[in-house]
Amino acid sequence: MTHTPTAVASHHGDDVIAPIHDTGRGANRVLAMSTIDFTVMFAVWMMFGILGIEIQKELLLDDVQLSWISALAVLNGSLWRLPAGMLTDRIGGRKITIAMLAATAVPAYFVSTAHSYGVLLVLAFLVGFAGNLFSVGIAWNAAWFGRERQGFALGLFGAGNVGASVTKFIGPPLIAGTAGATFLFGIQGGWRLVPVIYSVLLVVLAVLTWVLVPHHDRKAGESKPIAEMLAPLKHVRVWRFSLYYVAVFGAYVALSSWLPKYYVDNFKVDLYTAALLTAVFIFPASLLRPVGGWISDRIGARKVMYATFAVMLVTSGILMMPNGHIVIVHADGSLSEHLGYSINVWWFTVLVFLLGCAMGVGKAAVYKHIPEYFPDNVGSVGGLVGMLGGLGGFILPPLFAYTKLWSGFPSSTFFVLFILTAICAIWMHLTIVRMLHSQAPELADHFDTDHIDTRTPEEARA
Repeated sequence: MTHTPTAVASHHGDDVIAPIHDTGRGANRVLAMSTIDFTVMFAVWMMFGILGIEIQKELLLDDVQLSWISALAVLNGSLWRLPAGMLTDRIGGRKITIAMLAATAVPAYFVSTAHSYGVLLVLAFLVGFAGNLFSVGIAWNAAWFGRERQGFALGLFGAGNVGASVTKFIGPPLIAGTAGATFLFGIQGGWRLVPVIYSVLLVVLAVLTWVLVPHHDRKAGESKPIAEMLAPLKHVRVWRFSLYYVAVFGAYVALSSWLPKYYVDNFKVDLYTAALLTAVFIFPASLLRPVGGWISDRIGARKVMYATFAVMLVTSGILMMPNGHIVIVHADGSLSEHLGYSINVWWFTVLVFLLGCAMGVGKAAVYKHIPEYFPDNVGSVGGLVGMLGGLGGFILPPLFAYTKLWSGFPSSTFFVLFILTAICAIWMHLTIVRMLHSQAPELADHFDTDHIDTRTPEEARA
């Protein structure tokens, strides 16, 4: 005889509370509010990409000094994703989200008062804490949605990555329109006004989250000891998922900050045009995440990852080809040029758009795997995956710069991405092949070997 979990009465206004990991009443409110919170927090996390131009002028910083401001924000936005996810499983996403919104509002405000490079570095690091909300939202939504809707829900939440472009659109006109002005309480205009607006918005969102989402929260790991929550991290597949996420998310963060400079240096466009063209990459890489989740729900995350890596390999393979031609020196001393290759700004933009589409779909597919394998440890597993993916966004830009320095080719940026994607695709395929060699071919639609029940019918009945 089988027993099904029973719903329990709620004391906070909802009629019934569905069992955890089933789609419960109030789940849509959790998804909507957490997505809005994450979008704004992502915008705060990435705001130095635009503010940095004006900060550099005011504080007379060189390019290396400027790069460290954004780098420290990205670093701190990744380091705490694992403990943040574990805390969410333990005490609930509602409390953690509200606390993080309020805590980030404080250093965001004080950025507007910074007048020295050292102080700005400290504040940028503290503001970067905003990036850790991702693993909180993943664990929170995974607990509220059933398997049939998890992929779409996690994908929609992850679309908050579009916050990376918010400051790119509102920042320049706001900075230009308020430069030199002074507002209430002595608040200065220009670039200093942007972090003040964000700090106020974060406080407002903290209050709205407290009021609007269900007060009863879901805690997938409430009664688990820390050691048990960390136990899944010993599985190789967790680290494999992490590498996938470095390719689809870490590279996304890196290219979001790298592409404007790439456009300016290689296609001689102005900074405003470069920002708009970069948005052509950012938007699909963020907004297609729900689509990737929806597709993963229906055909399986593994198939989606195959398609993702295929598109990334093709696009990065074309983009990594250096502009130029082969020169042949003939016996008579004459020269001839052959196999000339060049790519203009429009074809380049089309290719990075397709690359962004693949990343957007792939990010959702990676996180679709996690609740399938580890439904009660989404916080710890998702936190580790998110942490390593975010650290990829910290490591890849310097790697882009060094490969360009070593090779002399600006397009070596995409060679790095091609190699990273190839490693991920090969590792995934070898795992699948190993599964198919050890199991019947009809099991090929499953995610991976360890997710398949290999017992005989007699063993299963026993």
